[in-house]
Amino acid sequence: MRATLLHQAGDVRVADVADPKVQQPTDAVVRIVLGCICGSDLWPYKSQPFTEHPRQMGHEFVGVVEETGPQVATVKPGDLVVAPFTYSDGTCEYCRAGLHTSCEHGGPWGVNGVDGGQGQAARVPYADGTLVKLPVGEDSGLLPDLLTLSDVLCTGYHAARTAGVRAGESVTVIGDGAVGLSAVIAAKLLGAGVPHAGGQGRIVLMGRHTARTDLGREFGATDVVTARGEEGVAAVRELTGGHGTPRVLECVGLKDALVQAAGVVRDGGTISRVGAPQYSEVPLGFPEFLRNITLTGGVAPARAYIDELMPHILDGSIRPGRVFDRTVPLEDVAEGYRLMNDREALKVVVRP
Repeated sequence: MRATLLHQAGDVRVADVADPKVQQPTDAVVRIVLGCICGSDLWPYKSQPFTEHPRQMGHEFVGVVEETGPQVATVKPGDLVVAPFTYSDGTCEYCRAGLHTSCEHGGPWGVNGVDGGQGQAARVPYADGTLVKLPVGEDSGLLPDLLTLSDVLCTGYHAARTAGVRAGESVTVIGDGAVGLSAVIAAKLLGAGVPHAGGQGRIVLMGRHTARTDLGREFGATDVVTARGEEGVAAVRELTGGHGTPRVLECVGLKDALVQAAGVVRDGGTISRVGAPQYSEVPLGFPEFLRNITLTGGVAPARAYIDELMPHILDGSIRPGRVFDRTVPLEDVAEGYRLMNDREALKVVVRP
């Protein structure tokens, strides 16, 4: 089959690799219908040294089950499924607690003999614990929306959930990428920015790309702040009576974004960071300690949220697939990486 391989920074190629086969009784083989490029794929795309053993890329996909091992019970050949961005057994202590990304037997796509999601097919370990059947056909117009359940929508939702967003509260979302826009959707789902008995809080989106922030307004942002640094902090505080917002969703992963989050959070408030951190020292010290700021977040256990979020897509109340603004065929995946890296695209669908 054909699959995407990263050889070194800036060098993404599509090449022939071995066809996936059932290796364990809990495996399934899935023919990929839609994949996509994630913002986190850009970090190795920008930095990976040359390797003679390139890894398969991609960790978000929707596909059709073609074969299952004898112990697979929840999906069967012909089922359309979505795969979260890590596989998990669904039965270990961590999975039972809803922390599938810490599964004792799980792991990431594209390494250790497991296929990536930017290819024609993938072997899925622990299919019962990983795959979720979709109640639509592969020709459904909802497929891009359902694809977001593999990662980006669940990551935005994880930010809102771990921050403790409640109806009537005000929230600041830092970052107008696909995760930030998904966090806007999630904040609105949880009642922020919506008239409520407890009030009507704001959803403030901090971003500088007009097309993206316009989409953020359509998703539910009540305000957009384009300034950064001290100027941006001052703008958010002006919108919120000088206090800042009690919940801040940091969806970038850069140190400056976390510093900005600390500036706009209200005393006693919570910052949830879900942007993959590109720093090693957390820039929160004694001043933030004195303000009783809580820092939470982390990698999203997407599998834990798929069943909860899917009904909102199926009934049309949210359309998170609008974050996809470009589509490329698998053979042109390198152009998709270039488009995202050069900020010419927000998020790119890959069609095998």
